[in-house]
Amino acid sequence: MKHVDLVIVGGGPIGITCGLEAKKKGIDYVIIEKGPIVNSLFNYPINMQFFSSSEKLEINGIPFISKEAKPKRNEALEYYRRIVTSNELNINLFEKVNTIKKENEVFNIETNKQVYTASFIIIATGFYDIPNTIGVPGEDLPKVSHYYKDPHFFAKQKLVVIGASNSAVDAALECYRKGAEVTMIIRGPEIGRRVKYWVRPDIENRIAEGSIKAFYNAKVTEISKNRINIATPKGDFDIENDFVLALTGYKPNFEFLKKIGIKLSDNEKLYPEYDEDTMESNVKNLYLAGVICGGMDTHIWFIENSRIHAKTILKSILKKQQKQ
Repeated sequence: MKHVDLVIVGGGPIGITCGLEAKKKGIDYVIIEKGPIVNSLFNYPINMQFFSSSEKLEINGIPFISKEAKPKRNEALEYYRRIVTSNELNINLFEKVNTIKKENEVFNIETNKQVYTASFIIIATGFYDIPNTIGVPGEDLPKVSHYYKDPHFFAKQKLVVIGASNSAVDAALECYRKGAEVTMIIRGPEIGRRVKYWVRPDIENRIAEGSIKAFYNAKVTEISKNRINIATPKGDFDIENDFVLALTGYKPNFEFLKKIGIKLSDNEKLYPEYDEDTMESNVKNLYLAGVICGGMDTHIWFIENSRIHAKTILKSILKKQQKQ
């Protein structure tokens, strides 16, 4: 069993920022990450380009230099990796937190590798690990995926993309340009309003000219080995199909939060309870940072506006330590 003052769960950009701030304040800490450095970013599509400019993705005042104003995935991986290595952050990779239990004033953290005790915890686990499922027969077939990586895989294939967000639009355009026959199934009447402004005209023009087929106000009713069935205001359609990308968004691990004792709002948003002035949750000495603070509204918090969480949290922790 190993004791540290602070355990940071999650080694993404915000978890790394918390680690940098803890090191700066002289607080004994460890970052525990279940995958590689910035695991979620690593699992983004290979050609993904951020909506934010590079300076908005910077952490701890460390400059982020990119070829274009809006950096791509590989540049972000390089940036955050260099921060971790050059600052010699104490981060344990490929280590998954299984349980967190509080006994008296001490947290017991059990991972797949060891057991820790800690006085304080920061949860900065993001939201990319659990997809929003569509709940139809056939969703568990091997041809269906909730994650998209590389368009080459879908060349010469009949591909259905479910969704109209940035990820769905990017996948549809890239796969179409690599030779896939792409059909989009869109729940609403239009492409998502938060789609990157420089991408929206491209997808709308491809749909208008018929290069990419789109069904609006549509709902998938069943997926089978070689087909997909949808319902629309214009009737039901049975579409020949090889692969399905169900890019319908992701959500935080709410079950994990509830097991720790964090209270969630009783509406569909599932907002976790925390003090906005300190980021401390309803569980004393356990803090929340980053996108998980927004519950199901995963668009509220992102890197550029949640970087401040690290300073806020470490200020609170330091103040508590000084009172002890």
